[in-house]
Amino acid sequence: MRLSARGQYGLRAVVELAGAYWRGPIPLREIARVQEVSPAYLEQVMLLLRRAGLVMSVRGARGGYALARPPQEITVGQVVRALEGPIAPVACASEREPASCARAEICAARRAWLRLRDGIVQALDTTTIAELLE
Repeated sequence: MRLSARGQYGLRAVVELAGAYWRGPIPLREIARVQEVSPAYLEQVMLLLRRAGLVMSVRGARGGYALARPPQEITVGQVVRALEGPIAPVACASEREPASCARAEICAARRAWLRLRDGIVQALDTTTIAELLE
């Protein structure tokens, strides 16, 4: 499974917010500068994270973005799903969508894809954002 730029930048932004969790909101431009991401693109990414309930935006002079929950309560899997959708190395092994291949029930390779998917899901869902800061 390969993450898109959106997934990579989003995870980096969430880790940045986790590092500043106790300091309060961080302006979008500061996150973009530190992470070397276009502010316009990062704004789109943050909108998806906000819709997923992972970050919140705060208006005003001291506004910006902050995590919606403590970093130890947010997993990498939650961030990836918010930005990339269901986790699947191939379409027939999607977490949510039914197998799109007519051979799914008899395909020996699909079993390998499902095992791979389950391993990826296990790793992402058991790794918290707080752990990435350690």
